[in-house]
Amino acid sequence: MNKKQIHSPIVELPGESPCTFLDFPFVDQLDDFEADIALLGIPFGMPYSPDTMANDQSRAPDAIRHFTNKTDIAYTLNHYDWDLRGPLLDNRNVKVVDCGNVTADMSDHRQHYVRAEQAVRKIFAQNTTLITLGGDHGVPIPVLRELEVFETAITLVHIDAHLDWRDEINGETQGYSSPIRRASEMPWIDKIVQIGMRGIGSARSSEVEDALAYGATVIDAYEMHEMGIEATIDRILDGGPYYITIDADGLDPSIMPAVMAQTPGGLTWVQIRKLLHSLVNKGKVLGMDIVEIAPQYDVGNTTMIHAERLICNFIGACVRADYYGNI
Repeated sequence: MNKKQIHSPIVELPGESPCTFLDFPFVDQLDDFEADIALLGIPFGMPYSPDTMANDQSRAPDAIRHFTNKTDIAYTLNHYDWDLRGPLLDNRNVKVVDCGNVTADMSDHRQHYVRAEQAVRKIFAQNTTLITLGGDHGVPIPVLRELEVFETAITLVHIDAHLDWRDEINGETQGYSSPIRRASEMPWIDKIVQIGMRGIGSARSSEVEDALAYGATVIDAYEMHEMGIEATIDRILDGGPYYITIDADGLDPSIMPAVMAQTPGGLTWVQIRKLLHSLVNKGKVLGMDIVEIAPQYDVGNTTMIHAERLICNFIGACVRADYYGNI
């Protein structure tokens, strides 16, 4: 199978056969497909300057996939997983697929968001749980737009060191500093819960004021550590549905060093695992993304290990919450 352009928003990955997450089946035609869970790479955000269209974060979707293919996939899929208290898919008939990466158009750098929206809309239309691999934190913007198809109020849970309420930078309103501002403008996004803010980021006092005026629940990292992760989770409204967006720098750099803005004091592995499992069981989680991984800064595959574990814990939690009804 050679690399080629196909008539869809997605292009297959290079190689004789596409490298997919944990070697799950590759699906490139989204008009008529069936899957319980789908992974989708959106490598490119909206750049603030011409030289940043492709950045290190745009390599992350494939880096994560290639890392999982260097592990013993049979062990990951079939052996007892102590994070999940059983095999990944719990011996159930659950179908997980990888849809490859959304393509970019060098003649129109906004086109990849259009293509991302097309792909996401088709995935959500099948009531499939979406796991998006970014890319920078502009990537969730087209995903959040397509949550409209569920025709219900959705709680957005945001894990990050930064607030991401900038309206624009250099005239660009859909870049990595703006996803939560853009989400706040979408009628189907209701509650916004932001966890892990710390250090110095892009937010100015006016953006903090705007977030609070909207009614966002902002729980900075220090408040989270002081109250504990269970009390933090209790501040998220029960029932869902939820969408989770995870900026890798929201996690502590001791477990996610491969980010552009390392900031001490982030969520630990135990905390983020607890948060994922708890949300999946509090209400339906429609999808999750993990963004802002910069592979060149990884240390001993530490970031890749935790990214793989995050995704597997999310998949396993959804399966055990009986999202799919397949035994």
